[in-house]
Amino acid sequence: MSGESLAVYYKGWDNYQDLLVAAVAPLTPEQLVLRAAPNQREVWTIAAHIIAARVWWFHSVMGEGDAGLEHMQTWDDDGQPRRSAAELEEGLERTWAMMYQCLKRWTAADFGQEFVRRGESLSRQWILWHVIEHDLNHGGELFLTLGIHGLPTPDL
Repeated sequence: MSGESLAVYYKGWDNYQDLLVAAVAPLTPEQLVLRAAPNQREVWTIAAHIIAARVWWFHSVMGEGDAGLEHMQTWDDDGQPRRSAAELEEGLERTWAMMYQCLKRWTAADFGQEFVRRGESLSRQWILWHVIEHDLNHGGELFLTLGIHGLPTPDL
């Protein structure tokens, strides 16, 4: 495993990415503002949160990707404008492309590299797992919200 691309070991994350895009891309403006409950996030905000977290961890913390992604890091902040399905699809696709390029380039030898976030040292391995669990958690939230409203959800 030491010299092999990490993309081999993270196979399946790309399929999940495709499910996220397929769920978000066809949504209408009315569907993007649906919530599971009044105190829960709107669908568009959940998708924006996934995108923003990817940019935060990969670009802002690990220094990956280009500066053209930086504006997406605030998409889930309070007061941000509502994003369209096309914008969210683009955000998911662009952040995935950045992450996948990293997975193809990195090997197990890169797992141990440390990054400092808010004074805490975190390994690349920890960050990768954290972003995966974040994608899965909030993707599930997004799929649940769509399903509650009778909209199509992926067959996992």
